[in-house]
Amino acid sequence: MSYLNVTNVSHSFGGRQILENVSFKLLRGEHVGLVGANGEGKSTFLNIVTGHTLPDEGRVEWPGKVTVGYLDQQSTLTPGKTIREVLHSAFDGMYDMEAEMLSLYEKMGEAEPEEMDKMMAKVGEIQTQLEESGFYSLDSKIEEVANGLGLGSIGLERDVSELSGGQRSKVLLTKLLLQNANILLLDEPTNYLDVEHIEWLTKFLQNYENAFILISHDVTFLNNVVNVIYHLENCELTRYTGNYDKFQEMYAIYKSQKEAAYERQQQEIAKLEDFVARNKARVATTNMAKSRQRKLDKMDIIEKPREKVKPTFKFREARTPSRFICTAKDLVLGYDSPLTKPVSFALEQGQKIAIRGVNGLGKTTLLKTILGLIPPVSGSVELGQFLQPGYFEQEEREKNDNTALDDVWNEYPGLSNYEVRAALAGCGLTNDHITSKVFVLSGGEAAKVRLCKLMLKDVNWLVLDEPTNHLDVDAKEELQRALKEFKGSVLLVSHEPEFYEGWVDKVWNIEDWTTKII
Repeated sequence: MSYLNVTNVSHSFGGRQILENVSFKLLRGEHVGLVGANGEGKSTFLNIVTGHTLPDEGRVEWPGKVTVGYLDQQSTLTPGKTIREVLHSAFDGMYDMEAEMLSLYEKMGEAEPEEMDKMMAKVGEIQTQLEESGFYSLDSKIEEVANGLGLGSIGLERDVSELSGGQRSKVLLTKLLLQNANILLLDEPTNYLDVEHIEWLTKFLQNYENAFILISHDVTFLNNVVNVIYHLENCELTRYTGNYDKFQEMYAIYKSQKEAAYERQQQEIAKLEDFVARNKARVATTNMAKSRQRKLDKMDIIEKPREKVKPTFKFREARTPSRFICTAKDLVLGYDSPLTKPVSFALEQGQKIAIRGVNGLGKTTLLKTILGLIPPVSGSVELGQFLQPGYFEQEEREKNDNTALDDVWNEYPGLSNYEVRAALAGCGLTNDHITSKVFVLSGGEAAKVRLCKLMLKDVNWLVLDEPTNHLDVDAKEELQRALKEFKGSVLLVSHEPEFYEGWVDKVWNIEDWTTKII
């Protein structure tokens, strides 16, 4: 049974072709990983199948009656609601049915016998649907899923406007999973999730009976939950059976076969063209030359396989600072109220430290406090001498209307147009990306623009807040290499142990510092 049929879909955006004659089928029980480099059009594809974006050509059909749950990168929450209220809204349809049932009960007092029978039948039908859907145990279901993704420790009565970016993402994901849709469409659901909650989501998706389409650059997560890979590259969508590792094996074979076929055809074309050029003017061989020319004219030309642009990251190293980068004494983190007990620590020149811990305990707050962007609740932070820090924030704080070119140029006006373009191209961005506004770029492309700005600055201390969110596999590997090579100090917040294990000197677990029950 096919849940979704996509037939010959093509789509362009801002003068750039994103999808070309793409077809796709989602079958019952398929757990699909939609993979590809940043900017290939994965999120655009999901927007097309959900009807948020209309394709230039082709058809999208959802045969049969299915419910679709969609988590995208731009999902938002309405301030003024508690977490519990948002999660309860996942069951609005059931509450509407209950309201209809109660309204029918009220009307029964004045109904005629014949009308009463119809009302009783309708009430019985609604009652059965509510019972089968687990309506009368919703609160326990909400608690179960909320605790699985770490919302219980935050407090379900918290206003969503008080939450961090990672906590808001958890609320949206929890609401989506509670809706119990037939089909799940998940765009990078593990961004901002902690290791423990990725494990919970992994088990949930492994046991998911229906179908889902998942965009993710987390290879371990993909390997654990998908059984089909669709690879989006150069506007084409190709299907592979198996997990991500199996896809990589099959893709390597496919790529080498395509390259070999291209080389063979080029050699044949060269021979035919040489024969035609040498023999078309000679009377004795002119017919053979024409025959070779006809063969050339009818040949389906194999396109040269295009190599995807891979980024090259390198951080510019400033002068060596003092021995201690920063020293904290009895530091208490927080805003209106303390998030941690008093802690003392020191970061030495050349040390590389990763910070881990569940969302909402103060990882980002720690970075901002150390950098002096926000004051501590109590205690002190002393910075060393000759520091030139480079800070990478999780997300843009506001909508960025600049093109990628202007965004970098505004920060470094002394550079030439060529130098800015070369810096952006080195980060794996094409001319189309460079001339596009930052807010229309994919999450990974926008992250590369911000990394580009950081790499044009002389730094001896990198402070990075979840830099791997949205980055594709190649970009993550290159960033890891660049950070290993960097001779300065690194303070890194990351929810991906496989990214930092093996090259950091220490891991600070902020859960050891918190005053909260986790």
